[in-house]
Amino acid sequence: MDNLNNLMQGFADVMDPLNLLLALVGVLIGTAVGVLPGIGPAMTVALLLPITYGMEPVQAFIMFAGIFYGGMYGGSTTSILLNTPGESSSVVTAIEGNRMAKAGRAAQALATAAIGSFVAGTIGTLLLVLITPIVVDFAVSLGAPDYFALMLLSFIAVTSILGSSRIRGFISLLLGLTIGLVGIDTVSGQQRLTLGIPQLADGIDVVVVAVGIFAVGEALWVAAHLRRRPAEVIPVGRPWMGRQDWKRSWKPWLRGTAYGFPFGALPAGGAEIPTFLSYATEKRLTRHPEEFGKGAIEGVAGPEAANNASAAGTLVPMLAIGLPTNATAAVMLAAFQSYGIQPGPLLFEREASLVWVLIASLFIGNLLLLLLNLPLAPVWAKLLQIPRPYLYAGILFFATMGAYAVNAQPLDLFILLTLGLLGFAMRRFGLPVLPLIVGVILGPRAELQGRRSLQLSGGELSGLLGGPVSYTVYTVIVLVLVWPLIRRFVVRPLRARSAARASGETR
Repeated sequence: MDNLNNLMQGFADVMDPLNLLLALVGVLIGTAVGVLPGIGPAMTVALLLPITYGMEPVQAFIMFAGIFYGGMYGGSTTSILLNTPGESSSVVTAIEGNRMAKAGRAAQALATAAIGSFVAGTIGTLLLVLITPIVVDFAVSLGAPDYFALMLLSFIAVTSILGSSRIRGFISLLLGLTIGLVGIDTVSGQQRLTLGIPQLADGIDVVVVAVGIFAVGEALWVAAHLRRRPAEVIPVGRPWMGRQDWKRSWKPWLRGTAYGFPFGALPAGGAEIPTFLSYATEKRLTRHPEEFGKGAIEGVAGPEAANNASAAGTLVPMLAIGLPTNATAAVMLAAFQSYGIQPGPLLFEREASLVWVLIASLFIGNLLLLLLNLPLAPVWAKLLQIPRPYLYAGILFFATMGAYAVNAQPLDLFILLTLGLLGFAMRRFGLPVLPLIVGVILGPRAELQGRRSLQLSGGELSGLLGGPVSYTVYTVIVLVLVWPLIRRFVVRPLRARSAARASGETR
C-alpha cells in the first residue's frame, strides 16, 4: 500500500505543467534522435545526457524517462523502414518489419510496433513497481562478499553470454576496468594511471566515457560505412491496423512481454535472448507460417514487445542493486552518478521521491509515445532523409559540446576524441561496447566491495565467500565459464553417438 501511495505522489509531481512539458520534450527528442540510422537507445541517452545538466534531479529524470522510452521506440522505426537496427535487440524486428514495409504494409508494421511497445512498456513498468521493492528488501540483507560476487557475475555475463566472442568480450571488459582505475586510490591515496596530469586525479567522468564510446565512436563508424546520399526510405502513410491485424498482434504482445521482462530483470539478462525466443515462439504458433520470412506481423509484434518489456526489466537490478544489464541501463546509471546519486538498496530510502517520480514518468512517457508516434510516423520517416554529412557532423558537434559542459575542461575534449577513436577501433575489430561501459561503472565498485570483504577477513581469500547468495552466484559463474567445454566434450559426443545409433537402427 505504501508503494501505491508513493507512486501516486510521483504522479502528482509529474503532473506539474513544467514537468509534463519536460516529459513531452524528452519523448520528442528521444524519438527524433533514436529514429536516425545507426543510433540505438544507448547512444541516444548518452548523446542527450549532457542537456539535463543544470536541471534539478527530479526534472532531469522526468526528461530521461521520456528519452529512455523514446529512444527505444525510435530504433524500431529505423529497423522497419531502413532495415538498419540501432542495436542487436532490434535485429529481429527488422527481419519481418522491413519485409512488411517492402510489401506496402509499413503503416501496419509501425502501428503494431508502437502499440506493442506501449502495452509491453506499461505492463513492464507496473511489474517494476511491484517487484523492485521486493528486490530492495533482498538486497539490504546482502553483504560485501555477496555484492562482489554479483558484480563478478555481471562481468562474466556481459562478456560470455551476450557477446559473440568471449575473448573479445574480456578484452573490452579489461579496457573498461583500466579506464575505471584512472584516478586516486581511495584506500592508499596514490594516483593511478594519471600520467602526471592533475585533472585526471578525480578519474575520467563516466559521462565523457559514455558520450565518447557511444556517440563519437558510433558516429565515426557509421559515417565511414554509409553512402553520402540520403537513404532510400520506404514511404509511410498514417499507421493503422485492421481487425485482422489486431487479432494477430495482441497475443504476441502479451507473450513478448512475458519473455522480455524476466530476462531484463536478471543480473545476467538482456534483450537479445527474449526477442529471439519471442520470434521463434510466434513462428511456431502462427496460423500463417507461409508469411514468415515474407513479412508476418506476429514477427514484429512479439519481438518488439519483448524488447520494450526487457527495457523496463533492466531498471529492476539497476535501481535495486545498482547493476546495469545492458548498455542503456549503464548510461542511465551514469546519469544517476552524475548527480551524486548511487543506485542500490538505500536508494529507495535516501531518494524515495526521485525514484517514484522516475517510475511515474515512465508511465507518462509511455503514454505520450503512443499518442505522438502514431500520427507523427511520417514525420519521423522524413528525418531519415537527412544527408549523412550533416547528420553526423551534428552528432559530433553536440557530443563535443555536451562533454565539454561536464567539467568545462579542454582536456575532456582530448579524452573525448581519444575515446571516440577507441570506440571506432572496437567496432572495426568486433569488440562489444557493453563490457567496456560496465567495466568503467562497476569496476571501482567491485574493487571497493572486494577490499571490504578482504579487510573483514584479515586478508583471507575465504572472506570473498559470504553466505548462500555468494555460493550460488559463484556456482553460476563456474557453470557459465565451463559450459563451452561441457558442450564440446560431453554434449556433442553424446549427440553424435545418439545420431549414429539412430542411423544404425534405421538400417
